[in-house]
Amino acid sequence: METPGYVALSRQAALRRELNVISNNIANMDTPGYRGESMMFVEYLANTKDKAPAGLRKISYVQDIASVRDLSEGAKTATDNPLDLAINGEGYFAVQSENGERYTRNGAFMLDADGQIVTTSGLPLLNDNGQPMVIPASAGRIDVARDGTVSYHEQAGGDAVQVGRIRLVQFENEYALKKDAEVLLRADDQAALPAEGAEILQGFIEKSNVKGVVEMTKLIQTVNSYQSAGKMVESEHERQRRAIQTLAGRSA
Repeated sequence: METPGYVALSRQAALRRELNVISNNIANMDTPGYRGESMMFVEYLANTKDKAPAGLRKISYVQDIASVRDLSEGAKTATDNPLDLAINGEGYFAVQSENGERYTRNGAFMLDADGQIVTTSGLPLLNDNGQPMVIPASAGRIDVARDGTVSYHEQAGGDAVQVGRIRLVQFENEYALKKDAEVLLRADDQAALPAEGAEILQGFIEKSNVKGVVEMTKLIQTVNSYQSAGKMVESEHERQRRAIQTLAGRSA
């Protein structure tokens, strides 16, 4: 395959990965706390070995170097569920997984059989001491203050009993957080810092920040670009085939 074909294939390969990112965004439009991603592309210049002038020996390929997370907050929706929590400001909930501490903006929590506050997949929500938060079976109303303090009232009445304070964390470089299972993130070598200025809204859920119309438009444009690159590969192949036939006919 000659240079034009390789250039077109590099474009198709990058577009194929962009299609995967867009498809994942669309699939998570209704996932609470999900933050959309987009591809970052750069021009990769390769040297040729021909005898053209130095300035004309560069071939421009397409290279995707990373996916970038959109850190804007999603809209807050009232649910009136006392264990639906949304973060107002920068920060993440800390939860405990089998592979260590993980972080999420998805505040759809529930109580498990042991009274622990957990995610929908069963991961315990951690307090500021790094321990799961447990609500006794005798608890009635559950309250979560804006600073993350969780308390409950006994069903028989009485004063509120504090359970602990939800651990909210932030990071120096949010873009460096790595995706884990579902909408979880891991920090790897980054230190989790207390989230300054973040508040918790009880009875609210943060929706995905993915905009459906925008993603569908990007999907159509990317598919069209992929098809155009494919036509270029086919045209180049046909050009080479005709050139070979012509040269073969002349040599005969």
